[in-house]
Amino acid sequence: MSCYFRHLQDIFKESGIEVTAANRKAIDRAIHRIVNISYKNCPATWKEIKSGIADPQKREEFIRKLRNTISD
Repeated sequence: MSCYFRHLQDIFKESGIEVTAANRKAIDRAIHRIVNISYKNCPATWKEIKSGIADPQKREEFIRKLRNTISD
């Protein structure tokens, strides 16, 4: 699970999300929903995230969606 979390530390920091053992799975599921890839498909999810966050506008959109999804 969440093999890409180590690469998203800046994203989590920018979004104000603290990843803990208690919320890690919920965050992982939220990320999969955001990128529209089935849960536990880590390589495809990371590929989609990585291609998206390279663009500053898409990065901001991802952060906004993540923040909104986690705060719901």
